[in-house]
Amino acid sequence: MSANTTSNNPVVQAVLSGSAPQPARMAAARGMLPVPQDVLLELLVALRADSDESVARAAEETLGSQDAVTLLGVASAQETAPAVLSYLASRPGLAREVQESLALNASTPDEAVAALARVTAEGPVLELVSLNQQRLIRAPAIIDAVLANPARTSEADRRVRETRREFFEKERGARQVAEEMRARGLGAAAEFVESAESFGAEGGLSLDDAWLIAQHIEVSDVDVDDSWLLSERYEELLDETFEQRQAAAERVVAEALGEGGATAAPERVALIRRIMLMKVKDRMKLGMKGDREARSILIRDSNRVVATAVINNPRITDQEVEAISAMRTVADEVLRLIAMNRNWARQYPIIHNLARNPRTPLPTAMSILPRLHTKELKALGQNRNVSDNIRRQALRLATARGQ
Repeated sequence: MSANTTSNNPVVQAVLSGSAPQPARMAAARGMLPVPQDVLLELLVALRADSDESVARAAEETLGSQDAVTLLGVASAQETAPAVLSYLASRPGLAREVQESLALNASTPDEAVAALARVTAEGPVLELVSLNQQRLIRAPAIIDAVLANPARTSEADRRVRETRREFFEKERGARQVAEEMRARGLGAAAEFVESAESFGAEGGLSLDDAWLIAQHIEVSDVDVDDSWLLSERYEELLDETFEQRQAAAERVVAEALGEGGATAAPERVALIRRIMLMKVKDRMKLGMKGDREARSILIRDSNRVVATAVINNPRITDQEVEAISAMRTVADEVLRLIAMNRNWARQYPIIHNLARNPRTPLPTAMSILPRLHTKELKALGQNRNVSDNIRRQALRLATARGQ
């Protein structure tokens, strides 16, 4: 027996160490020592393994005689010795309230909770066990115990299965895919899959979809600069529902079909759907890491953070920005950021597109007008697609130059 106990009583230490004479051990086994209840229970649990069978049997009988109120207090106290909590957790037939206290007690060892999940016949107790996701992740044996118990409720079953899928099956599957990607020289794709939230989870994309998207990732983590993402914009990364993502996917597919007509490649349509069904944080990451094909899809995302990520992709080209500056479906903030970029703002085709784009914020468009050629100013003054303010200012500038 171990001498480790919460009591400094020399008699208790002697009993637990085995150095006490048999009569003293028997007195303890019968509950006759004048010690606090929690210490007595610790002694009784230890004496169940006494070398003297009569002492061990007496300790077992004394433990069995403890009333429910006493056991409830012991099971609830965080100061209770782990050995006592473990004993109670593995003991069948305990009152449901005692079992619930054991499940809720942070001091109950993980292996004891697993034992409780195996022996309890109470469905509500298993529900309480399934609520502590942190403990389930730390000790997956608890998940197995709940699933093996025929008394589990549908709610307990659902919770532990979700935890296993999200934190074990998904992680293991994603890790295996990432390792295979690295073996094929797709390091950037492997980094993306390892940190993605969209693959393998219920309602998410399959790991086969990850392979399709991996072909369109070209930027490594070391080349990504997310300093543009201010903390006040984090709330824009709150995930949408699956239905919202599905609607966004169909909208972008419709735009692609409108541009390409019936000849739009089925492969491109499939890629659009898979990308737009990813969770918003993953779409943002892909915007910063994806190739030209991925960027052309995500620039149309209605979430401004995702579209802004595309503009901050280190591989985006001037030709792409020129095309984006003319798009009528892009977020106005993207157009404003293009105008603020010194390199892009020096390129005449880009600022010309921005001035003509009705989506460009009014202050941005106004600041561009003085830089346009007189010919373009006159044409802009007749352009019914832009606001009256832009037309008037364009004509005013063109007239001033003529004079």
